[in-house]
This record gives sequence, structure tokens and C-alpha cells, in this order.
Amino acid sequence: MEKMHAWAESDTAAPETGGQGGVVQSVESLGQTQPVQAEDSNIYCLTIIGQIEGHMTLPPQNKTTKYEHVIPQLVAVEQNDSIEGLLIVLNTVGGDVEAGLAIAEMVASLSKPTVSLVLGGGHSIGVPIAVSADYSFIAETASMTIHPIRLTGMVIGVPQSFEYLERMQERVTRFVVEHSRITEEKFRELMLNTGEMARDIGSTVVGRDAVRYGLIDEVGGLGQAMKKLKDLIERNRGSAVREAGVVQ
Repeated sequence: MEKMHAWAESDTAAPETGGQGGVVQSVESLGQTQPVQAEDSNIYCLTIIGQIEGHMTLPPQNKTTKYEHVIPQLVAVEQNDSIEGLLIVLNTVGGDVEAGLAIAEMVASLSKPTVSLVLGGGHSIGVPIAVSADYSFIAETASMTIHPIRLTGMVIGVPQSFEYLERMQERVTRFVVEHSRITEEKFRELMLNTGEMARDIGSTVVGRDAVRYGLIDEVGGLGQAMKKLKDLIERNRGSAVREAGVVQ
């Protein structure tokens, strides 16, 4: 009986919250994280996959990235001294504009080195997230779709509605231009292109074209991204040492 009782207690015990497994479990069940544990690595990997989910819950068959899960992870990365760099891996079709911009602004405001890597695709609102890092990579065969934002639901046909849509588009354009080397004129040209996509307006840029336009910094994969992030971490350490010397 004692053995059976002990087994029952262990079977129903609350799951541990420590370590990487505990962080993932907390994210999946609560949308919250404890400070990221970095016992094995000083680099944290954040994945942006599927469709970026905003204020509306998407159907269960959709693979989504929930922004209310991502934001606590970014806060945890910032507050944990053991984490020295962030690697963002993107394979996303885009999604909610404000949720995507919220993630992008959080990444851009981190005090720690960040590197992004576009694999497969970094489309639509995934573009601002990709360029929000300190340095960005794109795989040779990966693509990025640039197009105007859309509004879903009822639209009232008054000038204010179109002005609001234009202001939202301006927010996205300004962020991308400020965090990459692409010019506003070139970005708008790609965004408003009518001759490339059969049933849509916009452009799809692949690998080297994204680098040529100045949207992404370099063509590369995981190895190059990790090497660059480690270089940025070493540079950041050097800056911290010099600042400490000045203070002393």
C-alpha cells in the first residue's frame, strides 16, 4: 500500500517549473514564463512560426505564434543575466499587424544582442520582426512577401477609415525603413507592385534579392547566424568592461 500511495503522489505531483522544460510548459499552459534558465547556453532561441495570432483566436488547425506567449519570453530574456544573446528564427506567413509590431518593437528595444534568421518565409508582418534584430540573415531559398496591410471585418466607407488604414501602413513602413537599409521609396515600390502577384498587389523577394534591396543584411543559415550572434555578444562584453573601467 505504501508503494501504491507513493506512486499515486508522484503521478499527480505538480510539474517542475525550473529549466527549459518548465519554461516551455508554462508558456503552453499559462502564456507566462519564469526567467529563462541558461544552464547549458547563454543564447536563447525564439521561434516565430505559422500565423501570428493577435486579439482574435485562430482556428485550432492553424499553426500559430501567440504574441501573449512571446512577449513574456522577451521580458524574461531581458531580465536574466545568464542570457547574453537572442536568436530569432522565422518561418511565418504573417498575421495580426499590431501583434507583429508589438513583437518587433520588443525585440528592437532589447539591450542584448539579437540576430534573426528567415527560413522558408518571413512574409507580411513577419518582415518588421525580421528586421528588428541587430543583424538579419535569410536562407538562400527563403522568401519575404511585401504587400499593403489588410483590414478584416466591416469597413465604414468614409474618409476616416481610409486615413486610419494609411496611418497603420505608415507605422509598418517607418519601422522597416528605420531598422534596415532599404529606402522608403524602394519599399513602397515593392509593396505597391501590381505586375508580379497574379491575384494580389505586392512583391515576393527571395534570398539574395532581399539582401540586394537592403531589407536583410546577409544570406546565410544557422551556422552563420550563430557565429554572428557570438561575435556581437563578445563585442557587447567588451563594451561592458570598458564602461565599468570608466566608472571605476
